[in-house]
Amino acid sequence: MRIATRAGRPAHYTISQAASMLGVGEPRIHRAIRLGTLRAERRNGRLVIPAPALIKLLGRPMVGGAG
Repeated sequence: MRIATRAGRPAHYTISQAASMLGVGEPRIHRAIRLGTLRAERRNGRLVIPAPALIKLLGRPMVGGAG
């Protein structure tokens, strides 16, 4: 799912895209969402990560654990 912002970047990223960008597995993204470390929202029935939330997290280490 890619909804472009004015800067030409997506406004939201899928779980898979976020995992790829952060260099972690999808289970780790789901864990970060559950723990409140990463904000997510439902769009058309799909769980997506708002671009600002992902950009904010890119500057911090991910929550520990396998994935």
